[in-house]
Amino acid sequence: MASVLLSRLVLGLFLASLAAATEAAADNPRPGFLYTRNRGRCTPQFWSSRRESWPKMVPEMSTVSKVFGSRAYERYRYDLTLLEATSRNDDGENVFVRLVKESTAALLNSYSRKGYPYSAWEVKTAVIQALVSEKAAEIQAQQFSEANENCT
Repeated sequence: MASVLLSRLVLGLFLASLAAATEAAADNPRPGFLYTRNRGRCTPQFWSSRRESWPKMVPEMSTVSKVFGSRAYERYRYDLTLLEATSRNDDGENVFVRLVKESTAALLNSYSRKGYPYSAWEVKTAVIQALVSEKAAEIQAQQFSEANENCT
């Protein structure tokens, strides 16, 4: 008898907390437990998903070294494609990986999103300048990341 009462009490508390959480979610619709990898229309994750056609000026199979120049050729694999650059997930420790990932998305956004804060020329120039040091790469990758996250 006591165990039945305890079970009903626990069930009642659970349902009450679930109702409160549902009510709070209705007031503040934000992603919570269910989270998708594709956060916005301008992120590297979005571009790697191929949900939208890439701009004709930047084919998916273009190599990073052809698009960003000889200094990129020194830093990255000679055959690394832009599509591979956007879909990389090993950017935790390596700032140059994060730079190529965010700069590729920035370049795509510069061609396809009105009002994007960087032109294609500015993206390419910034990448070349950022490849000189880890600190410069880290700063530029962060700036591109913020622009990509805030883009619509």
